[in-house]
Amino acid sequence: MEFKSYWHATAPAFGRARTGPVEGHFDVVVIGGGFTGLSAALTLAKAGVKVAVLEANVVGFGASGRNGGHVNNGLAHGYGEAKEHLGAERAKRLYQMFDDSVDLIESLVAEEGIECNFRRGGKLKLASKPSHVAGLRANFELVHREVDPDTDFLEEADLEGEVGSQSFHGAMRMRKSAMMHMGRYVTGLAQAAERRGATIWENAPMTAKQRTATGWELITPKGKLRASQLIVATNSYSGKSLAWFRRRILSIGAFIIATRPLTDAEVAATMPGNRTCVTTMNVGNFFRLSPDNRLIFGGRAKFSTVSDQATDARSGEILRASLAKIFPQLSSIEIDYCWGGLVGMTKDRFPRAGVHEGMIYGMGYSGHGAQLSTHLGQILARMAMGERDANPLEGLPWPAIPFYNGKPWFLPLVGAYYQLKDRIS
Repeated sequence: MEFKSYWHATAPAFGRARTGPVEGHFDVVVIGGGFTGLSAALTLAKAGVKVAVLEANVVGFGASGRNGGHVNNGLAHGYGEAKEHLGAERAKRLYQMFDDSVDLIESLVAEEGIECNFRRGGKLKLASKPSHVAGLRANFELVHREVDPDTDFLEEADLEGEVGSQSFHGAMRMRKSAMMHMGRYVTGLAQAAERRGATIWENAPMTAKQRTATGWELITPKGKLRASQLIVATNSYSGKSLAWFRRRILSIGAFIIATRPLTDAEVAATMPGNRTCVTTMNVGNFFRLSPDNRLIFGGRAKFSTVSDQATDARSGEILRASLAKIFPQLSSIEIDYCWGGLVGMTKDRFPRAGVHEGMIYGMGYSGHGAQLSTHLGQILARMAMGERDANPLEGLPWPAIPFYNGKPWFLPLVGAYYQLKDRIS
């Protein structure tokens, strides 16, 4: 078993990062070389804007290369909860953002010739307990009626041709959802941005920043840049120089395992529907088949603020046990990859985008960034080009989390609370 992301291990390296010192003046500098930052850079470069990307590691190192590979539409919440929290108009607009995000990725993949196994397979939200069925059905009826007619509800008997498990009692099917190879996509996105004229530096973390009369001066270990505008796209990987965001983003570990490739018979017995799947538990699981038919299976196995080999290994054992419970036929299957990453959560689990002290930002995807980040990156680029009405999240309050400075000491308590909710639901 390798302790590395399957997406990293099976994708080509970017290979076009700028070598030499970090220097020069740019119209826009983007901090972060994940989906958000690269999408912003690509949009700006296509518009003729002189843009640079500063990535602290390599492109796709963070959440963009450490997720479950789902490109799902729909919200992190029940749609009714979103309406209550945001109001009907904003909830509908946010829901539409996710639909637009999947459409945008599909069109970008075609336009830029990115070979990343993009496929509209649909998503199943699976009821893990009989008591979850009524709530899931109510959410489906509201979504189907108001914002997404490309949905249907599957009774327990309908699941036989979808998922080879006796653990579920019904499902909401969302037909617009998709999947892709995240490593190949992020590499292709970086290559497209560079090909269009963006300058990308890897292993160049921003260690300090300073406002100037004409914009920004950005310090890295490799040198410094000057920029007229700054886009921050760091999410849960925000460094100490971005303390304002760190007080508002909870960095929570998510962990994933990938099996050896399944045989045709094992695929038919386990994932005959070949869709992305998520469960209704608060501390639940998500899974799908990879392009080479591995089962990629993840979840918040531990409420941890770190992802290192020791934590990943312990979490991997918990995930293996969960996999065996859901799919007993795979209880002894070999696990080839085990990895973790940090998910950027907001307190209310809604994403944020806006401008703070001259910094244009987008983050806080709360586990739904793989689908939304490309679209939001494009929106941030449009904001940098003067389209300030482009932001559908404008004006959404984002106060700091009380008694929080970037280290979520309370995370074990939160984990215990959600685990208790799962037991009694």
